[in-house]
Amino acid sequence: MPDNPMPSYELVCNAQRTFFGAGHTFPYAFRKAQLKNLKRAVKEYEADIEKAIFADFGKPYMETYVTETGFLYAEIDAALDNLKSWMRTERVQTPLVLWPSQSKIISQPKGVTLIIGPWNYPFQLLLAPLVAAIAAGNTAVLKPSELTPHTAQVVEDIISQTFDREYITVIQGAGTEVLPPLITNFRFDHIFFTGSVPVGRKIAEMAASQLSPVTLELGGKSPGIVDASADIAVAARRIAFGKWINAGQTCVAPDYILVHRSVEKAFMEALKKNINAFYGPDPLTNDEGYTGIINKKRFETLKSYLKQGTVIFGGKTDEDTLRMEPTLLTDVHLDSPVMQEEIFGPVLPVLVFNNIAEARQIILKNPNPLALYVFTGDKAIERSFTQELSFGGGAINNTVMHLGNPHLPFGGIGNSGFGNYHGKAGFDTFSHQKSVMKTSTWPDPSFKYPPYKGFAGKLVRWLLR
Repeated sequence: MPDNPMPSYELVCNAQRTFFGAGHTFPYAFRKAQLKNLKRAVKEYEADIEKAIFADFGKPYMETYVTETGFLYAEIDAALDNLKSWMRTERVQTPLVLWPSQSKIISQPKGVTLIIGPWNYPFQLLLAPLVAAIAAGNTAVLKPSELTPHTAQVVEDIISQTFDREYITVIQGAGTEVLPPLITNFRFDHIFFTGSVPVGRKIAEMAASQLSPVTLELGGKSPGIVDASADIAVAARRIAFGKWINAGQTCVAPDYILVHRSVEKAFMEALKKNINAFYGPDPLTNDEGYTGIINKKRFETLKSYLKQGTVIFGGKTDEDTLRMEPTLLTDVHLDSPVMQEEIFGPVLPVLVFNNIAEARQIILKNPNPLALYVFTGDKAIERSFTQELSFGGGAINNTVMHLGNPHLPFGGIGNSGFGNYHGKAGFDTFSHQKSVMKTSTWPDPSFKYPPYKGFAGKLVRWLLR
């Protein structure tokens, strides 16, 4: 493609508006072809993606495949397999009072969309929403995180070599400099943001000035509960996996664990055993299996948490490589920062509870977590947590793996965000559900029109009853 200078934000967005307005993105064949183009391009750049993410914060190649590229392939495949049915017009019932009519719902593309990605999964969390935007028939402007510049450049290379910029384009730069003029000077038909709660609030405020609809995928204090009836060996293994993948820099990672007092000792020993099995005796030098921290600022914040409790396992750090061992923390105070802020790192506070009421009270101090995990063999306890507490999504006897099912909508509630995506939920998020009713011109009985007197009035009352 020609090396033309990047046009201004306004020109880019207006070009996409024109492209969308011409109807190019509407046909099924076009959407399917673009999804295939995206998958082919990602495969061609797979090695570059792995190298870029490793350069940005030391994520091992295999972990990158599992959580970034492999995840994206599954999302694209789900869209390709189901796109025709997702696009199909839905016929719905029509009340007798509206006879002779038929009703339907048409999924219409929203238009020009803006997708803002985070740094923790800088490839997948930017391009998975793009899959949904493409499937729904939109154009897209992508804003990758400036904190992962190597990955951002690879994303720009993939997009610029695969798509015309009036269809999909990448805009680089610091979010504080790029996003305010971008959002306030152009009305996007949908804005999709993944990131922190404070930045999410600012995005929502800017979007409100243009009445642009927003999906916010945020975070929160996601608890893991280990009940007395849990399979301790399985719980420890799956919690260790979910917590320390990406060194805990995962929005749905267990942020703290509540373990029943009767199984505390057995659980802690099993957890330590699994950490050693996963990451070896020296995780700080394990380049092939353990991730670093994104930057110095975040590293220092995580180090400060180590002073807010008793470190009973791990706790070593390396300032040169920005790595921190998987760390278990006990004796934490509920009002300390480590129990008020989303940790987003390899520090795991473990608290003991004696009964369900006590565990619920602790969870409710930080309402609306993005995820909640319950390890139990008791269905009544399972129901008490999953049905009576508010959280975005979660799992029973597992952690984080619910994200891998494209048939489950993923998203937060309240403080952890709003709106869903993945699979059909993503298609619906980037679509407008347009309601259409078609009425026959014959017959056209007079009782449907005023004045509603006598028999006509009684008939209308009966029909509307």
